[in-house]
Amino acid sequence: MASDSIRRVGVLTGGGDAPGLNAVLRAVVKSATYLHKWEVLGIEDGFDGLIGEPRTRALGLLDVRGLLPRGGTVLGTTNRANPFAYKASESARAVDMSERVLENVERLGIDALIVIGGEGTLAIAQEFTAMGLRLVGVPKTIDNDLAGTDVTFGFDSAVVTATDALDKLHTTAESHHRVMILEVMGRNAGWIAIESGIAGGADIILIPEIPFRIEGVLDAINKRDASGNKFSIAVTSEHAMPVEGFDNRVEGTEGSGIRYAGIGNWIGDHLKNRTEHEVRVTVLGHLQRGGSPSPFDRLLATRFGTEAVQLLANGGFGRMVAYHGPEVDSVPLSDAVGTTKTVPPDGDHVQTARALGIYLGD
Repeated sequence: MASDSIRRVGVLTGGGDAPGLNAVLRAVVKSATYLHKWEVLGIEDGFDGLIGEPRTRALGLLDVRGLLPRGGTVLGTTNRANPFAYKASESARAVDMSERVLENVERLGIDALIVIGGEGTLAIAQEFTAMGLRLVGVPKTIDNDLAGTDVTFGFDSAVVTATDALDKLHTTAESHHRVMILEVMGRNAGWIAIESGIAGGADIILIPEIPFRIEGVLDAINKRDASGNKFSIAVTSEHAMPVEGFDNRVEGTEGSGIRYAGIGNWIGDHLKNRTEHEVRVTVLGHLQRGGSPSPFDRLLATRFGTEAVQLLANGGFGRMVAYHGPEVDSVPLSDAVGTTKTVPPDGDHVQTARALGIYLGD
């Protein structure tokens, strides 16, 4: 059994933050302690904590007390520390620091590593697996765009936040006969937009997977007017795209180095002079990342944490825990990276929206 050779486990959180990260840490520490008597060493700020002088902290039962409902991550995180192409500053040349990471893992006496993150972080983990590092992955992203698992923790909490915003926008939109546009996160996948849009009773949902026509959006608003509905609610994913194209890329450090912004205001600007309604735009932004995890995400994160420990105990290195409802199991890391899980344009979510009369842009 692999558990016979494990005495100390390292754990890190990488990439963007998401509700449920602390719940995973809590589950890792509790199950590692109660079931196997392992030490757990928390690595600060993702892989950055293993580059240069290590930044770590011991995690015991008292250290994870009260973490279940707490948002963010007590270990800190970053999406800029790729050890295989590490840049000490924005202007610095990228260098390979992977050997330094392996040296620090050995120096710290870490027998196995649990890596919690999204596609970028888990791609790094896969590279380290090829170098012989014993590790398992835990999938995290509010975008729900990670392959190999039905759902990632953090996604449900983001949908709850977006749906709550739609509920509030409904009352003010109806009172003032306005068109309200809500821009949500998701990068290249429209999962947050379509699930919150359906749950929040949106009239228009725009996602990256289906290019939209602004004339069609205007027609959908006019049809609601003609039917006696004097307001409209639209949800747009941050990377929804008009058929004629729109460059809403913004230089940044989100994963690939590109983030998206501005599509909500672009739509608002193109509608405001073509409808009698006042048009208002709300960009939800990082509110979707913050706050306490939903009950679903607390449970999923806890199940993922305990399964990650069990994977290590069983020698399941190079794998990622995954949710294939209703079971939690695991898949090879290679199944999870390199492919973005997007909303199928002819899938159940889209068909449900169409059946409800929601305009999807095409």
